[in-house]
Order: sequence, then C-alpha cells, then structure tokens
Amino acid sequence: MSQQFVISQFPYKTLSNGQKMPAIGLGTFGSDHVPHEKVAEAVGFAIKAGYRHIDCASVYRNEKEIGAVIKSLIDEGAVRREDLWITSKLWNDMHGDGQVIESCRQTLDDLQLEYLDLYLVHWPFPNYHAPGCDVNARNPDARPYIHENYMKTWRQMEELVNRGWVRNIGTSNMTIPKMKRLLRDCAIRPAANEMELHPHFQQPELFSYLTGEGIQPIGYSPIGSPNRPERDRTPEDTSDMEDPVIVDIARRMNVHPAAVCLKWSVQLGAIPIPFSVNPKNILANLRAVSENPLSDEDMEAIAGIDRNCRLIKGQVFLWKEGQSWEDLWDLNGEITPP
Repeated sequence: MSQQFVISQFPYKTLSNGQKMPAIGLGTFGSDHVPHEKVAEAVGFAIKAGYRHIDCASVYRNEKEIGAVIKSLIDEGAVRREDLWITSKLWNDMHGDGQVIESCRQTLDDLQLEYLDLYLVHWPFPNYHAPGCDVNARNPDARPYIHENYMKTWRQMEELVNRGWVRNIGTSNMTIPKMKRLLRDCAIRPAANEMELHPHFQQPELFSYLTGEGIQPIGYSPIGSPNRPERDRTPEDTSDMEDPVIVDIARRMNVHPAAVCLKWSVQLGAIPIPFSVNPKNILANLRAVSENPLSDEDMEAIAGIDRNCRLIKGQVFLWKEGQSWEDLWDLNGEITPP
C-alpha cells in the first residue's frame, strides 16, 4: 500500500462548522500495559502510512512521547501540521476553576502543538481512578453529574476556543439527557461526542439524536475492544468479531472481521478510532475504510445484530457504595439525581 493511495482515498466527515475531520483515527489508549514509547512509535508509523487523525488524552500518560514523534515528522517535512487532526481530552480530576485551562496548556506543551483540532471533556463526572485499578476501586470524593458544575467546566472549554488554543470542543461518554442540558445552556456547541460504538452496541437513539443536532459521533472500541483492561470485562460481554453475521461478511469480502466493523462504523456516519501498535493492523484498518464498502444488505444485516452490549461500563466512576453502573448512563431517560 502506498502513501499516495491511502491519502487519495482517505474519507472525511464534514462537521457542522464546515471543518473536515478524517473519518478514521488512531486511538492511543494503551490499556494500561503498552509502553508509551511503543504507542508513540505506532503514531509515527500511522502518520507515515497516511493517517491524519490521532486521538489522544492526558490520562493515557503518553502525550509527551507522542508529541515528540509528531514534532519530528513535522520538522522533517513528512506531514504538515495543518493536515493533521489532533484530538485530546480533559481528565476528570481537572474540572475545577482554572484547571481546564491548566490541563489544556499541559497537553499542548506535551504534544508540542500550538493548538488542538478537538478537545473533549473525557467523562461528565469529576471522578477519577488510579491507573491500573481494578473494577471495585471507588474514589471517596466521587460524585454524580451536577449540571451547574459541568457548565463551569464547559465555560472554560469555551474560553479555550476564544484563546485560539482549541479549534473545536466536544464531549465524551454523554447521554441524551445530559446533552440536552448542555445544548440548552452552552455558548459554543459541542462539535463531536465520543462514545462506545460497535456492531453489538450501536446506541441508535443516541446516535440519531447527535446527528440530528449536528454533533459528529466518534466511536471508541469500534471492533469490540478485545484487549480492554480486565476491569472492563464482565461475563455477559459478547464479541463482535465472532458474530456469525460479521464473520460471514468478512469471509465473503476476504477481509478480517475487524475490517467489517470499521466499514460499518464509517458507513453509518461515525468516525472510528481503533487502537493498535501492530503495523499490519494499522494499515489494514486504514485500507478497510478506504475501499470496498459494505452493501446495503450488509449494513441492514449488521443493524440486526445489535445486542446492546456496553463493554466500557465505567464502574470505577461510581460515587458511593450500592450504586450500579447503569446509574452513570441515565437509562430511564433522566439524569440520576445526586
């Protein structure tokens, strides 16, 4: 696969403000076990291969290594900054007054960039956990979603746009009730929302709501996150890439089942951000969304295998004993009260 082939075929999504966002990105979450240098090496390989969208976050603790690679590629003329789309995210322990500005400044310094293309509020809670913790970990200072506090965080996000540090701001792990309140009260609307999205967890109601509001869905865990941390595994989880419908389409198209998941995501209208440090898989993922789309019949068949199987349940963000992970997601259509 040549770089020219990849770039010439590369799909983009046009945001509501007219900006073009590459329709597949490289995720950089290393599941707490991939060395930072290896993730950065994968970023360098991906950019040279034709990727133009890198999805980062301060909590991944590898932005400094990634930044060094990106700067090197820009300095040597391998890519222009204006051709890259770099996303990062505000972590949960930096929602307070002045902390959003401080955290974004640190991310910009670590990534050695003058601006971010997109900056997301990683979770709508100021609740955080220790790196590598297990599923039973709880922070005694954790608390539920409080809209007034979230808006104080969002006002600082808007200030980042006004300062020119960030081109777009957005959300992650939001629900419809929370998003409705944000859209009611914000001065700058979110350009995108990052959400779990794969064939066994299609979130059609949320997806439809977002697109109807002109908010671009970005899909994490797009192939079912087979290497997710142990804390995010439960006995009832299912595997997208082992689904007979996915396997049959993959066999017929002579591709890996992961490619079918990625094709589905892009054709649905989402932007998947698969993570890999394997060069072969990085290239295969890019090729998957660059050629040979699924048929309408294939898309319809995949629509029929949604199992509502949320993999990243977020138990470690719960605010007191006795709460269930369902309380994080407003499943009854209302925000869980404090």
